[in-house]
Amino acid sequence: MNSTKINKNSIYLITAVASLGGLLFGYDTAVISGAVGALNDFFISDLSNDVVAASSAITEFKIIITLCTLAVIGLTASFILRFYKRSTAYAIITALVVLGGAFYYYQFLTLPPVLTENLKNSILGFMVSSALVGCIIGAAAGDRIANSIGRRNGLLLSAALFIISATGSAYPEVINIFFGSSLTSFIIYRIIGGIGVGLASMLAPLYIAEMAPANIRGKLVSCNQFAIVSGMLIVYFVNYFIVKGQSTEWINTDGWRFMFLSENIPATLFFLFLLFVPKTPRFQVMKGKETEASNILAKLNGPEKAQSILQEIKGSFNVKKAHWLTYGWTIVVIGILLSVFQQFVGINVVLYYAPEIFKGMGLGTDASMIQTIIVGAINMLFTILAIFTVDNYGRKKLMLIGSVVMAISMLGLGTVLYSQGSATMSLLLMLLYIAAFAMSWGPITWVLLSEIFPNKIKGVMAVAVAAQWLANLVVSWTFPMMNNNESLTQMFNHGFSYWIYGVMAVLSALFIWKFVPETKGKTLEEMEHLWQKNKTE
Repeated sequence: MNSTKINKNSIYLITAVASLGGLLFGYDTAVISGAVGALNDFFISDLSNDVVAASSAITEFKIIITLCTLAVIGLTASFILRFYKRSTAYAIITALVVLGGAFYYYQFLTLPPVLTENLKNSILGFMVSSALVGCIIGAAAGDRIANSIGRRNGLLLSAALFIISATGSAYPEVINIFFGSSLTSFIIYRIIGGIGVGLASMLAPLYIAEMAPANIRGKLVSCNQFAIVSGMLIVYFVNYFIVKGQSTEWINTDGWRFMFLSENIPATLFFLFLLFVPKTPRFQVMKGKETEASNILAKLNGPEKAQSILQEIKGSFNVKKAHWLTYGWTIVVIGILLSVFQQFVGINVVLYYAPEIFKGMGLGTDASMIQTIIVGAINMLFTILAIFTVDNYGRKKLMLIGSVVMAISMLGLGTVLYSQGSATMSLLLMLLYIAAFAMSWGPITWVLLSEIFPNKIKGVMAVAVAAQWLANLVVSWTFPMMNNNESLTQMFNHGFSYWIYGVMAVLSALFIWKFVPETKGKTLEEMEHLWQKNKTE
């Protein structure tokens, strides 16, 4: 009995360490929320008074966007090569590059170096969302890193990237090794942190899944999602205590630096703790180290089960991978749209820009931070509720209810803002929206993505995850361009963007209702049969 207890303690400790990757995922993506106004004041506001500096900043901005675009094109090309024969794939890639390149050149690169209102909002939006470019790169490279240096060492790399990003983002003008302005330096350091997030988002749940015994695997893997929303809530508290009682001038010059610098604490702990956890048995077998794998399995599962699990792991490498279009385009498109709609309903606008949104409702800095903490608490509580109810009520039903409530909340919020209604009603609608998302599209999208793809084409999930990060980037980048636009503000009083997200929530409900199958209680083999049947009909 004592042996079993020791095994469970080891498993829980290992899960806690790996879940720090999820916590840093949430921490890094949400830390920017408290600094948006300060970043705008520190990096962008003064450009309006300095034509030379503005011209230089615009040139560097164009270079960064071009490099990021090339990275996304490279990722897209790698996916196209997996879907089509090489001759067809190269033809499609060439066509996309030529047409997209021409549009990009004439619509963006040839713009004059003049700091217009829309360009200022675009630069601010990209500063906030630039980490997501790194997330796309990190997630895309995750599988290769997991299979080359291992799951644990990959997490060590992500921890190191978090530390570099946190320090560099806090002092971009001091630690500027990129031969550009401090604005460019800041963006690059945020992209480096994003690569860490992308790696952690893939490797942390993978590490837990490969270490955990089958009977408690689902519960332990769900700890990673809980850690993500916990990281967001923690950083909201951290940001609040940093700015509490401080002047706007201090926040704009020094306060925002401490927000980013604070990430060094969990990142350093994550790095140090990882040094004391083992590599996964599956990776050890992959590298031909069966003795080490057997020792780990014996410690975590007991000697009597270790050999049978070892044989299962060895047998799993014999499963043949199928072509990504084995079951047709339907499953691929459904996976991509699940990811895209999860972002297009506007969730990360609330999570990234919450303090600025509340300030726009007339609240002060401290009050805005407190309301943001409430948003994070609601997000965490309803995520926990979803984890415990998803197997009882089914995926499709919860997703439909979530879409309907989100649509009502966002359309209502836009209307309240348009009519200049009360800040209390705006807050209540936003909290209702957060609760609906956390109960449905937040965690359940990941459940559906893990269940709809048969094992033979599990790699297609990488396409859906990349689409999710890209959609996140688009939404987070474009929000300031809509919300801060003087013409739209005069016409709709900041309500326009929320109406857009409300319409997206309506479309997401129609999508779930018409196209997404219920996966509750279905085995992977049953899902495989369903997609095969749909293809032949």
